[in-house]
Amino acid sequence: MSKKEINNVTLVGRVGQDPELRYFESGSSMATFSLAINRPTRNKETDWFDIKLWGKQAEIAGEYVRKGSLIGIAGGVDWDYWNDKNTGDLVTKPVIMGNELRLLGSKADNAAYAANN
Repeated sequence: MSKKEINNVTLVGRVGQDPELRYFESGSSMATFSLAINRPTRNKETDWFDIKLWGKQAEIAGEYVRKGSLIGIAGGVDWDYWNDKNTGDLVTKPVIMGNELRLLGSKADNAAYAANN
């Protein structure tokens, strides 16, 4: 079994902020944004995930995804690593590396959600 077969994540939620789309000298593009997933609990807890998309999926996100959009993401979990500026300690953060983006909400639904939140 390969790593790809066991490292699959599918999430459905609302985008936390407009995607940040970057282009690189190599010609590739990357979009980053956060995704809020509401847990069906009494306290209505929200889990937040950092999302990275590359290539065509990133460009689609940059053009069509906005804060409040209802989307689905399929991909895998990766990790960002860096040293804390103050302590020098190694910090890790999970990131969802999306390879499939689904636009789920209608334009009217997404606009209404964004206006109310």
